[in-house]
Amino acid sequence: MFSGIIERLGRVRAITSDAERLVVDTGFADLALGESVAVNGVCLTVTEFDVSGMAAFFVSPETLARTSLGTLVAGGRVNLERAVTPSTRLSGHIVQGHVDGVATLASVEARGDAWSLLLDLPEPLRRYCVEKGSITLDGISLTINALPASEVPGRFGLALMIIPHTWEQTNLGTLAPGAILNVEVDVIAKYVEQLCQRPN
Repeated sequence: MFSGIIERLGRVRAITSDAERLVVDTGFADLALGESVAVNGVCLTVTEFDVSGMAAFFVSPETLARTSLGTLVAGGRVNLERAVTPSTRLSGHIVQGHVDGVATLASVEARGDAWSLLLDLPEPLRRYCVEKGSITLDGISLTINALPASEVPGRFGLALMIIPHTWEQTNLGTLAPGAILNVEVDVIAKYVEQLCQRPN
């Protein structure tokens, strides 16, 4: 489990042509074999590592089909978060690292020292999103500002305001309109929906 608070920006060192082996300079010198690390919000397992912080991950065909990891290139920056511990402050919200879909960045606009982002998301995820609720984009715990209509069929709009710290300490500042981001909706909303649909 994760909290959506990004610990480091890593750099992709290598990725195989089929994207099944991803190697990242994480900067974490104390990784363990089998440890879970969220890479752009995707929970992956460390399969190799060294004391310099290099870590290799296996990316399954299922993960490639449901996330944006297949678009990564060597030299690219990725958001990294290690799993929470029982004593960790939950500064963000409960994040599993299980991606529900992908969003497209529609626009970025500077607003003083902050940035206003507008994204298009798949319509089936709309029911899990509420104004001022939480959402995870590329592993970052964020607050939804508004849910405007989208001009793209089968999609809905999601508006965010990004503070300078988040802009500088994550990959958001490197993205341009058209970028694809991993989306994880609030797992509590999914459980509530499931419970409400079950007969007594």
